[in-house]
Amino acid sequence: MIAYKAFEQGRVCLGYQFSMGMNRTDKANCRQNGFHCAENPLDCLTYYPDMDQSEYYIVDAGGDIDEDGWDSKISCTELTVLKKLTHRDFFLHGLAYMADHPLREWNRHVKKDRAEAVCGYVVVRGTDPVAKGQAGDILALAKEDTDTGVVKQIALTVVDGVEVMPDKWYDVNLKERQVMML
Repeated sequence: MIAYKAFEQGRVCLGYQFSMGMNRTDKANCRQNGFHCAENPLDCLTYYPDMDQSEYYIVDAGGDIDEDGWDSKISCTELTVLKKLTHRDFFLHGLAYMADHPLREWNRHVKKDRAEAVCGYVVVRGTDPVAKGQAGDILALAKEDTDTGVVKQIALTVVDGVEVMPDKWYDVNLKERQVMML
């Protein structure tokens, strides 16, 4: 099962050094042991929110698998570390997950309609999503169909100070917008 895993720098998680490729352990109980990963990439942010201190990977979860229903977290006895993701790619996978599973419960890091970046990123979803940030922040936007809630358009950009300016609101077309504060 393809999933996502966050680590401290160097593929370390709770003191365990993971290697690229197959890693094995004896037990998989989501609340107690096993190798943890998540079906929804954005759920990794719950456990590793500091993008400067964390690494994000695509993994293959196998062997015995256990889920606890808390979020999309999985515990498994076999975890194959496949590929390290750039921060941009990580959020692109998060947007793709929302598009593929539009009616699943939202990750708590996804904001509704508009938000400002915190900790280097923001993910905004809604019928007319807008976001803003500071230099270097990632803006990830998912536009929903008004009637169905299905994600019909996504956008991902970095506040670069050239095409996307700091402290300016941007929509899913990456056009600057005037936003009325509530």
